[in-house]
Amino acid sequence: MDIKRRGSARWSGGLKDGKGRLSTQSGALKELPYGFGSRFEGEPGTNPEELIGAAHAGCFTMALSSILGQEGLTATQLDTTAAVTLKQSDQGFEISAVHLTLEGKVPNTDAETFQKLAQKAKENCPVSKLLKADISLDAKLVT
Repeated sequence: MDIKRRGSARWSGGLKDGKGRLSTQSGALKELPYGFGSRFEGEPGTNPEELIGAAHAGCFTMALSSILGQEGLTATQLDTTAAVTLKQSDQGFEISAVHLTLEGKVPNTDAETFQKLAQKAKENCPVSKLLKADISLDAKLVT
């Protein structure tokens, strides 16, 4: 089974003075503004890196939920943040790293098991497999 999802971008103008809009097939994002200022200068709007971060956090968290279920465990809460690093190198800009931070409430497990299952999710979530960046993880079981 192949599932295809689409995101789209529209851009007008030059790099620094231009304006863009991002949309998703589902309509969850519709004409969301982005541009040089929101990407590099902290101005309002979104940017590709934070969208990648949200996608990675969501994918990883769903993968962990699945892995927990395979072990007979169910989380009462999983909170994940993905910090995406964009850096400039000799070859231009690149996404060099993603750092996942996870706090989870999972009854009937221990910290060692939680770490092991979180690592498995990090390695096997489809977005982790897509990214060539170094992907790290801090996972914390809270009780």
